[in-house]
Amino acid sequence: MTKLKVSILIPTYNSERYIEETIESALSQTYKDFEIIIVDNASSDKTWEIMQKYAQEYNNIKIFRNEENIGPIRNWMRCIEEASGEYGKILWSDDLIKKTFLEQTVDILAKNRDVGFVLTPAILFGDISKEKIFYTITKKSGIYCTTSFIEGVLLDKDYPSSPACGLFRLKDLKKNLLLKIPNRFDSDASIHAIGNDLLIYLLTAKDYKKFAYVNEPLALFRAHDKSISTSTQKTKMVLNYDIAKAYFVDNFIDNVQLIRKFNALLWLHNKVFKTNQDISKFYFNNKEYKKDFVFLIKHLFTFDAYIKRAFRKFF
Repeated sequence: MTKLKVSILIPTYNSERYIEETIESALSQTYKDFEIIIVDNASSDKTWEIMQKYAQEYNNIKIFRNEENIGPIRNWMRCIEEASGEYGKILWSDDLIKKTFLEQTVDILAKNRDVGFVLTPAILFGDISKEKIFYTITKKSGIYCTTSFIEGVLLDKDYPSSPACGLFRLKDLKKNLLLKIPNRFDSDASIHAIGNDLLIYLLTAKDYKKFAYVNEPLALFRAHDKSISTSTQKTKMVLNYDIAKAYFVDNFIDNVQLIRKFNALLWLHNKVFKTNQDISKFYFNNKEYKKDFVFLIKHLFTFDAYIKRAFRKFF
């Protein structure tokens, strides 16, 4: 069977409030060579009935349902396994994409084999948040070195954690979505799904020289009381993303200066968000975790503004 160019992947669970709008945003794409894969993780509401209605009407929508809830990450993985496209676009079941998302991203990957992924800024919207644009990593669209992306992510610059504002090759999603993240904190990322998303970017970035950026907000993230980012305590979010970043540093980074900057940020997070964890606990192999306060102060102002504000407030 001839592969479809793009697979839009929609993992879902109890999403009856938003799933129709999400599917409609996928169907509205001006780039037409795509399939939509929706996997329902044993919802108890009307999500499955809504999915069936769309699958009956549109031939390019394929729906699947787990007999029991298999957890968020396994459900993401099933979406990828059921897909047949060359490229993969993750779309959370409460989010949206603008109609030109695929049109403005697919050709970049198709024409540039050394580009690992294409990303765009995102618009945060919803009843519990004022609308704002984030993930604006630069003012100019273009192709950039992945070394700058990796450093930007590790040092808390305004780089994405959610793959829902990116387009990837499907083979890279299969390879780089980890079920669990090894750690010393008894933290099971297969259940809370915090950090696995970020590692898709980092693990893909290490395998490519470049990434592409389209400076137009083509992804829309909905803020509501049931979303992971909204319902999860800030300290837990920070700790688990730090665990994911530390896993990447521990296994793939040998730049001592970058490691020391990252450790300074770990120390700062411990203080500001009161995660109360010794830096050495984040690692299995890395020994560059001295409490180098001179280095911390020197590099503090390379961190994002919210960290600087938090630092000043704490002290």
